[in-house]
This record gives sequence, C-alpha cells and structure tokens, in this order.
Amino acid sequence: MKHILLSALSALALAGCTTVGPDYRSPAPGAPAQNPFLSGTSPVFTGDEPPGRWWSLYDDPLLDRLVEEALVANTDLRVAAANLAQARAVLREVRSGRLPATNVGGSATYGRQSGAALGSDVAMDDGANYDVGLDIGYQLDLFGRIRRAIEAGEADVESVQAAFDLARITVAAETTRAYADACGAGRQLEVARRSVALQEQTFDLTRRLLEGGRGTALETSQAGALLEQTRAEIPTLEAQRQTALYRLSVLTGRPPAEFPREVAACAGPPALGSPIPIGDGASLLARRPDVRAAERDLAAATARIGVATAELYPDISIGGSIGSAAGAIGDLLTGSAFRYSLGPLISWSFPNMSVARARIAQAEAGADAALARFDGAWLGALEETESALTRYASELDRVATLRRARGQSEEAAQIARLRFQAGRDPFQIVLDAERSLAQIEAALAQAESQLSTNLIAVFLALGGGWETPVQG
Repeated sequence: MKHILLSALSALALAGCTTVGPDYRSPAPGAPAQNPFLSGTSPVFTGDEPPGRWWSLYDDPLLDRLVEEALVANTDLRVAAANLAQARAVLREVRSGRLPATNVGGSATYGRQSGAALGSDVAMDDGANYDVGLDIGYQLDLFGRIRRAIEAGEADVESVQAAFDLARITVAAETTRAYADACGAGRQLEVARRSVALQEQTFDLTRRLLEGGRGTALETSQAGALLEQTRAEIPTLEAQRQTALYRLSVLTGRPPAEFPREVAACAGPPALGSPIPIGDGASLLARRPDVRAAERDLAAATARIGVATAELYPDISIGGSIGSAAGAIGDLLTGSAFRYSLGPLISWSFPNMSVARARIAQAEAGADAALARFDGAWLGALEETESALTRYASELDRVATLRRARGQSEEAAQIARLRFQAGRDPFQIVLDAERSLAQIEAALAQAESQLSTNLIAVFLALGGGWETPVQG
C-alpha cells in the first residue's frame, strides 16, 4: 500500500507540475519612442548620452559637494532606502515558501484514551501520556502558485528599487535647483543694487541742478520715486535668496539655521558653456526610473494572475512526523515508544470556485490597469523631455536677446544723461532711459535664473543621476 501511494504521488507530481497563468513579456514600445527627440535638433544639444553625475557638468566643486551631502543625508532618501529594505524582506518571506516547514513539539497530558478506538471493549485506565516529536511539511508547488508569487515579489523589489532611484534623481535635482535659486537671487540682488547706485547718482544730479537753479522740483521727485521703486525690490530678492538657502540646508539633512554660508555669497546661477548631451528616446526609456517602475509593476501584476489561477487547483503537501510517545517520561527513549507517520495532504476549495475565479478577474483587471499606467509612463516621459528641451532652447534665445537689449539700453542711458547735463534734452528722457535699463537688467537676471531652472528640468526629465552608488 505504501509503495502504491508513493508511486501515485510521484505520477501526480510529474503529470501536474506546471506554472499556470500568463508568462510575462515586456511591452517595450517601438517607434517613435526609439527615435531622436524632435526638440533635439537645436545646436545647443548633442546626441551623446548624458552622464550619470550630470551636475558635474557645471564644474562647480561647491555644488558637487552639496549634492553628495544630500544623497547621503536627505530624509526622503532614507525613507526610500527603508522601503527598499522592507520590500526585500517581504521577498525573502515569499521565497521561504519553497522550503520545508518544521515544528518541534512536546506535550504531557493526563486522561483516558478511547478503548473502542483501540479495538477493545474494555474501558482504558486513566493515566499520563508524554509525547515529543519533530513534524516536517513540504508543499508541492505543482501549479506554480509559489513560483508566481516569487516572480511578483521580485518584480515588486525591482519596482521599489526604481522608486529609490527616482528619489535619488529628485533629491539631486532639487538640491541643484535650490543652489541655483540662491545664486540666481544673488545675481538679481547684484543687478538691483547696481541700478540703485546708478539711480542715486541721477537723483544727486537733479538735486544739484535744482540747487543751482537749472533743475526743477518735479525732476528731483521723479528721480527719487524711481530710486525708491528700485530699492523696494531688494527685500523681496533677499527673502528669495534666504528661503532658497533654508531649502538647500534641509535637503542636505541639516536644520535651516545651518545653511551653507558660502552659497550666500554666490552671485550667479550655474550655467553650461557647451552643448548638452541628451541621448535619444530609447536610452531615455531605459534610464527613467518611473518607466522602469511602471514596467516592473506590470510584471508583478501579471505574475499575480498566476497566483490567483493556482487557487483553482488543489494544494498538495507532504508531511512527516517522528517522535516518541509513552506513559512515563522514562520510557520515551525506549524503542517501543518510537513513532512515525508519512503521507500527503490534499486540500481543494472546490465548493468555492466562484471566489477563485473572482480573484482571477481582479488580478487580470489589475494587470490591465498596470499596462495602462506603463503606457502612460513612457508617453509622459517623452512628452516631459520634449517640453523641457523646447523650454530650455527658447529661454536660451530669450537670454541672448535680452543681453543685446541690455547693451543697447546701457548706451542709451549714458547718452541721455550726457545730453541732459549739456542741456540738450529734458530730464524725462534720462528718466525713461534709466527706467528701461533697470527693467531690462532685472528681466535679464530673472531670465538667467529661469534658464538655469529649465536646464535642471532637462536633466530631471532625462532621468540620470541614480547610476552613481550612494556613498556612506
């Protein structure tokens, strides 16, 4: 009988050992996702692959140090690292389903056994019973429920890893942006103070002319009003710089009061003097962690269809037990007290098949949603990158135009002042020229800051920055 049972069980294992559910195939998009970027034809871009440490292109040692500090101490990255460790622990738990389960136990009871169960018509005597033993159980994964669960767990870990990489990219970009905002505000402050100094000279000139009988009170008041209007911009710019410094401090894991003092002296946003390497669509999708995460989520959802499908089939496990049982503790080690058992255990929730089929439908719907999210992720990545490239190239043209306008406005203001001093033009010409110069200089400083922000958005859209191992 024992040989027949084992032979039947072996035949069942060989005949039924399969992995149910769909096998995953990556739905990697083809053209146009693999083509060069539409906005990459500008001479400010190249088709070379962007470096992992893209912030090093600025050639700014202070920025490099701040980014590295943030990648070590940022609290969001610490949360992402903890989530990754948790996902890996969950995967280890799922993988343990392939291992036998063991249990060591012992009991000591007092009572009466059933005589009828032992084939006797006489009631048994009351007495003690002692039992110690080792139980071993192993689940036969005949239909791949455990294998599919492991596939899903591995995909989940890879998705959380991609989320960690995305957090790393975001921290690097936000640190660079905070640095650029602080330096950009410093640049705008410098421009505003230079405008104030120039307008102070004009105001003093009008007062001297008024005292000498050549000017009017109206001209002095107009010059003073323009001067105060320009001065009023300085507190706002100082606040912008200070809040950027506070943000930079928190990004690097320090309280706001410990902001890096050397950044407060920065008077110009970081900029690149060479074309920007951007790669192409194919490398973008391979590099973007959000696309990777969406693809891994789809793989996990597909594997869970197999987990749900396996519930349609019986669970089969093999169990064994060895031990010793006796009526006295001293007899536990005798040969007559030895016991063992071995046999299969089959369980099948046949009366509740509708529940299993409902779970399959849920898993299939989850996979359909994951596929839609994946398609949305890679389409969104391409759109975000194309838009970032377009905005950067357009802002670069705007900066160049404003720089030409500033040069012409400086010359116009100088000529107007000289002609006014010579008595050839009214003061209103000087006032308009200096107001125009102040506005153009402020617009240029703001455009340079926006250009730096747009460049950071380009690198963020390109998805680089996670390739460098975390130090610490």
